[in-house]
Amino acid sequence: MCKRKTLLKEIEYEGIGLHKGEKIKMKLIPAKSKTGIIFKRVDLPENNEITLDINNLFDLNRGTNLQNEFGANIFTVEHFLSSLYIFGITDLIVEVDGNEMPIGDGSSHNFVETIDKVGVKEYDELADVIEINTPIYVSNGDKHIVGLPYDGYKITYAVNYNHSFLKSQLAEYEINKENFINLIGNARTFGFDYEVEYLKKNNLALGGSLDNAIVVGKDGVLNPEGLRYEDEFVRHKILDLIGDLKVLNKNIKGHIIAIKAGHAIDALFAKELHKKYGGDS
Repeated sequence: MCKRKTLLKEIEYEGIGLHKGEKIKMKLIPAKSKTGIIFKRVDLPENNEITLDINNLFDLNRGTNLQNEFGANIFTVEHFLSSLYIFGITDLIVEVDGNEMPIGDGSSHNFVETIDKVGVKEYDELADVIEINTPIYVSNGDKHIVGLPYDGYKITYAVNYNHSFLKSQLAEYEINKENFINLIGNARTFGFDYEVEYLKKNNLALGGSLDNAIVVGKDGVLNPEGLRYEDEFVRHKILDLIGDLKVLNKNIKGHIIAIKAGHAIDALFAKELHKKYGGDS
């Protein structure tokens, strides 16, 4: 059985935020067992703590975002959360001096590296577990997620885009630290060239560049260095799903099959898991 965990010691990290394009400083502070994951907006004078809780999710169109009852929010947490899941971190204070997480290189690499530098402290208390013991599913149009009983944690993911270059991809991985670090965690976020102009006009993705995202054009990717993996797109979607389900702050035991999913339906699936398996986190 897995134990609850936090960091061995405090560590700082800074980087550019994706949407505002501003430098974001964050401090990761060890927390007592059963504290949970708390984001603290140090740029706000009061009511600035946002707990990782499924009821605090909002605005899931382009990322996974959290907001407290007073309106304090933190955007684009999914890449960070996937790193916390892989290291088994259940208790942490995350001080941030802005309303979004640093984007790094568009993957979880920088967060994995940061956490790995200091290591993890294990508590005596057991971590909470969601064990999928009967099939569970959610659907929204042509997007689907299914959870099946399985002795471990496995994700099968299929994407299918109506695009001249990026069509369909399928990947399946056992979700563990080794596979995440070597096969999943370095896969970068991506978008299409026709989206970039729209985002910039709407003051979004101001910090986005070819250094922190794959941009897909009509005939290939616009990034000079190309792709890290031929199927980097679906690998990143698996990364996102791991982070999106970390909102439950529980270890998962089951086989999850996702078809053309995304943040919004990931949240629906997390809510179904929460409804069925509930409990404290």
